[in-house]
Amino acid sequence: MTLAEAPVVVATEPAPAPAAAEPPTQQGIAIICYSGELEKTWAAMILASTSASLGLPTKVFVTFWGLQTFVKSGKRITGQNWMQKMLAMMSRPGIKHRKMSKMNFLGMGPWMMFKLAKQYGVSSPAELLEVAQMMGVEFVPCQMTMDMFGLTRDDLIEGMGEPVGAATYLSYVAEGAAPIFI
Repeated sequence: MTLAEAPVVVATEPAPAPAAAEPPTQQGIAIICYSGELEKTWAAMILASTSASLGLPTKVFVTFWGLQTFVKSGKRITGQNWMQKMLAMMSRPGIKHRKMSKMNFLGMGPWMMFKLAKQYGVSSPAELLEVAQMMGVEFVPCQMTMDMFGLTRDDLIEGMGEPVGAATYLSYVAEGAAPIFI
């Protein structure tokens, strides 16, 4: 094709840019707290209280060993049968009785963590839980875990929501809540 044969292009107004898509609206945060270990409990309480302070609706679904954290600290033995009671004895319930996943060192690890937290002005998990509850964070126990461990509503701390199943947690996520797994 020669220059004379080339089609003539006429300049026109540029096409309008496509409208920017609306950013998705955040429907909140949905934390699964499945571990009862100190550092993971601490992380869950930090995220829950921070999320609420940012104005985000926050729900914490507590299941398996994470649910042991939300048993009243004065309860030493929970459960209905010998296996459930043995599990409670091996992993003492209550937020003040959490062990570390690594470097527990017969209780020295948690003691050092609390000492450092106090030195650097970091709130304890129990303090963060209290703040989170005051800010409207919903703590929702897993019904299946309660049944499996023989826990009753009377065993749990004040302020826990109605027990629900995993499908309810998944509905939070399906409605747009950002999932966090701890």
